[in-house]
Amino acid sequence: MSTVRTMRRLGAVSAAAIAATIAFAGPASAHAEVTASNAQALAKDVVLTFTGEAESESGGFTEVRVVLPEGIAPGDVTLDEAPKGWKMTSTKDGYTLSGPKLAVGTNAVHKVKVRQLPDAKSLAFKTIETYSDGKVSRWIELPGDGPEPEEPAPVLELKAAAAGAKPAKSPSPSPSRDAADKASDKASGTSDKASGDSGTTEKKADEEENSNAGAATAIGISIGVLIVAGAGLWVFKQRRSAG
Repeated sequence: MSTVRTMRRLGAVSAAAIAATIAFAGPASAHAEVTASNAQALAKDVVLTFTGEAESESGGFTEVRVVLPEGIAPGDVTLDEAPKGWKMTSTKDGYTLSGPKLAVGTNAVHKVKVRQLPDAKSLAFKTIETYSDGKVSRWIELPGDGPEPEEPAPVLELKAAAAGAKPAKSPSPSPSRDAADKASDKASGTSDKASGDSGTTEKKADEEENSNAGAATAIGISIGVLIVAGAGLWVFKQRRSAG
């Protein structure tokens, strides 16, 4: 009997240990990943699918932020598919998707189309996920020579570029608001300066006109004086001749 009881106890302890291990390993096994419709360097119009596995037991996803790797500009990416009600917002180094919270335990899956993949062997997409309960998962660690990262960023391995494939030029980014404001301020300053220069020119013109008018008046008076003096001298000579 004692042997049977011992076996039962060992069985119970083993079951509890297994359950605890599973419970502990469950959230840790969650991760973020990326796949591609064509995982090849310099491939065009590639659809990337991002999957964020739910790991919160009390909240649903509300936001996913992706940092694009070098060679992919925010302007090269367009939204292809996302959870209902979620919207994309471009950032200086990638994009953010956010919207109504997903049901607890529901994975966050979205797709974007990339104009062209860069000429690289692999691409890492650092991803930050936010839940409605305030939990934040940061899948931003890059693989290296050391131990495997605990929170690895999604990495896409690429095949070599097809023969003859060439990188296309990315569309020129739109001027930022700051740049637009600076341009506007500069234009305004130029306009004000031009206005000030115009006022100065008009003032100088008025001064020159007044100066010229004054000079003309002085000359006229001088001529008048000479005429009067000449006439007086002529009358004096006539009278002297007559006398």
